[in-house]
Amino acid sequence: MNDTLTLDVIGRRVEVNGEHATVRFSGVVPPVAGLWLGVEWDNPARGKHDGSHEGIVYFKCRHPTGGSFVRPNKVNFGVDFLTAVNNRYVLEDGPEEDGKEQPVTIGNKPVETIGFDSVIKQQSQLSKLQEVSLRNCVVSCAGDKGAIAKACPNIRRVDLSRNLLSSWDEVLSIADQLKHLEVLNLSENKLHFPSVSPSLAGTFPALKVLVLNRTGITWAEVLRCAPGWPVLEELYLKSNDISISERPADVLQTVKLLDLSSNPLIDENQLFLIAHLPRLEQLILSDVGISSLHFPDAGTGCKTSMFPSLQYLVVNDNQISQWSFINELDKLQSLRALSCVRNPLTEGGSGPQTTRQFIIAKIGQLKTLNKCEILPEERRGAELDYRKAFGNEWKKAGGHQDPDKNRPNEEFLAAHPRYQSLCLKYGAPEDGELKTRQPFLLKNQLLTLKIKYPNQVDQKVTEKQLPASRMSSRWCGPGSRRPGADSMTIQKVKGLLSRLLKVPVSELLLSYESPKMPGREIELENDQQSLQFYSVENGDYLLVRW
Repeated sequence: MNDTLTLDVIGRRVEVNGEHATVRFSGVVPPVAGLWLGVEWDNPARGKHDGSHEGIVYFKCRHPTGGSFVRPNKVNFGVDFLTAVNNRYVLEDGPEEDGKEQPVTIGNKPVETIGFDSVIKQQSQLSKLQEVSLRNCVVSCAGDKGAIAKACPNIRRVDLSRNLLSSWDEVLSIADQLKHLEVLNLSENKLHFPSVSPSLAGTFPALKVLVLNRTGITWAEVLRCAPGWPVLEELYLKSNDISISERPADVLQTVKLLDLSSNPLIDENQLFLIAHLPRLEQLILSDVGISSLHFPDAGTGCKTSMFPSLQYLVVNDNQISQWSFINELDKLQSLRALSCVRNPLTEGGSGPQTTRQFIIAKIGQLKTLNKCEILPEERRGAELDYRKAFGNEWKKAGGHQDPDKNRPNEEFLAAHPRYQSLCLKYGAPEDGELKTRQPFLLKNQLLTLKIKYPNQVDQKVTEKQLPASRMSSRWCGPGSRRPGADSMTIQKVKGLLSRLLKVPVSELLLSYESPKMPGREIELENDQQSLQFYSVENGDYLLVRW
């Protein structure tokens, strides 16, 4: 780069010794002779000042140490798209082929060429490319018009993250030549977006996934550019300080996944502006600082009309501290999966397993929690434990075993919207269930069960005491659990019965019946789970078959 630079470099993205910056000034800085570029660093710790020198303001920076003056010959203005592709993907010929003469017939005349097959080979390589990764390859522009379309027309997936692209117009110039483009990652490019809707509305006819993390885009700019994404399904907008300012009108209607993580300005009222995107199935809201949620169109026990297709919600790393937030999620008609970790509510003193059980009990249609499948046995155990845990509170609030007298107050129903439905499902909690737990003495850890042998007519019903023991869960990743060594597992019960009955463990099949649910038999099919996991209680019947 020489001293003939003009003002057209202002706003250009550049690289200097591996660091990225934006050119804010080009000119003379007395008393030192020659041309200087004033740059604002992406990393303000790299700079020395705020764009001022000896009392004169040459340019402005957002950070007091974000600026520097550098000579033009120290600055890399980047390369065009096709040059970057060639640098990364075109294979060099081996030394034995270099300079080799290749006879080629043109018309009826043989013509001697040097490296002709090498050119054909390189062109063939590029034309076959479907996926291109150019992360951190200093791509700054599209290059010659039509060159990309001619050289590599079949590209479908492009990673252009952390490059030197400075404007959305330059992105359009690249994309307009890639008619089959389905996935585009532009993260970490400080892009200038148009103030009016781009004229190239058909530039992205096949684009399904667009990643714009850390590009500085605003919500208004998203909506302005969105008409050019007619079939977009996934949109990633992480870390842009976005504030949702208006409802999408006739745009983003095909989006199934929206990632708004690490945008701390977003609150629940802004979320309502995107609540009617008809196909939105996944919403990622990690680290946005959200603490509360309330769907005003749905009362206790009702479903909201908002987010009609939402199946998977991620709210990790937020400020959720109240169970009312979880209660509201039960109003989402399509919600099947939730990720909710590293929140005050989940990091509290009740323990991760209890918290998991309560979330499962509060959201009736949930199938997966924190990436761990909720099996029917776990749901049943969680709902029974929840029903028992709040049974005394339910009675004090006006709950009663007699349906005609069962009228808990509004305060209780607001705090426990599903409690009444759980009573209908399992029966209202009986007084014996709600007695205060005794200290964990040995006699209180013994579980009295009646053992029946349905297939053995000569075997009488017997009564046995088994050590119930507390659930001591070891956690193996989010949401997964395995019984601890002090749990009475189904495998251990089978071992005891095997010695008692002289029957091999492998032949034993166990299930149980509860007087609280007459006529229903529950299989104890997982040998590694505990009796407590299946909510086996005193007085239940253990059915043994072989």
